[in-house]
Amino acid sequence: MSAFSCNALWVARDGEAERVRGFLTELIAASRSEPGNLSYQAFEDAERPGAFRIFEVYRDERAFQDHAASDHFQRLAQDGAVPLLEERERSFGELIEL
Repeated sequence: MSAFSCNALWVARDGEAERVRGFLTELIAASRSEPGNLSYQAFEDAERPGAFRIFEVYRDERAFQDHAASDHFQRLAQDGAVPLLEERERSFGELIEL
């Protein structure tokens, strides 16, 4: 089995955490319905309110690319949440097969 992951950190600008959370809530639901998505979880950092950690797993890198090109990602993330962030980090990985 192969899998591709994206782990992201989104830090909202002062006063924008609620709006970012709203975009993220919609993004979670839409992303989980994608055929190539295996898991999509988001957490707000307990020690840093307004910092959101997002853990995504896809069938393969192509499924992740399809996610990034989707209308809902463009609308909710790129055009919605990202402009409200002061910080955004992403890292990617592939499943270690046993």
